[in-house]
Amino acid sequence: MQIFMDSASVKMIRDAVQHGLIDGVTTNPSLIAKEGADFRKVVEEICRIVPGPVSVEVVGKTYEEMMAEGREIAKIADNVVVKIPMLKEGLRAVRDLSSDGIRVNVTLVFSATQGLLAAKAGATFVSPFVGRLDDHAHVGMDVVRDLVAIYKTYGLPAQVLAASIRHPRHVLRPPWWAPMWSRSLHPSSSSSSSTP
Repeated sequence: MQIFMDSASVKMIRDAVQHGLIDGVTTNPSLIAKEGADFRKVVEEICRIVPGPVSVEVVGKTYEEMMAEGREIAKIADNVVVKIPMLKEGLRAVRDLSSDGIRVNVTLVFSATQGLLAAKAGATFVSPFVGRLDDHAHVGMDVVRDLVAIYKTYGLPAQVLAASIRHPRHVLRPPWWAPMWSRSLHPSSSSSSSTP
């Protein structure tokens, strides 16, 4: 199991890394904007602090925009992973970026079918939004479980990075599938402080 922090706070990320609490970071332009600093400088600093993957999201919604942004983001550091939303044009961008050797995290995944398509397109990480699914009367962890089973069954190398973690129940799951996925915790989540 790996734990990823969902943040752009350099101070919080540095503290979590120094304490050995996180393996990677996910972030997006909205979180970076809240820090009131230059996008690229914040990402560069996070990448220097974090030895593991740092997923950075594009803002474009067309294939061309996502490709251009993705290529620029990938140049920032060796540990950058380009985060692409689960859209039809996004899947095309995932395929082409991954074909170019760029690691991709597909975000905004709400079903096992979407996660399968993302993995088939070449995603390194696939991020089902567990908490948002729960908000809409679904069991978000069921999508995580299904994706782990699908990837194992078909030998797909994508890793499941559970996103939108809201409480300890999202972290404390049966160990038979826990080694096959990662979790993304936002610092404001109650589970982030209860998960060593």
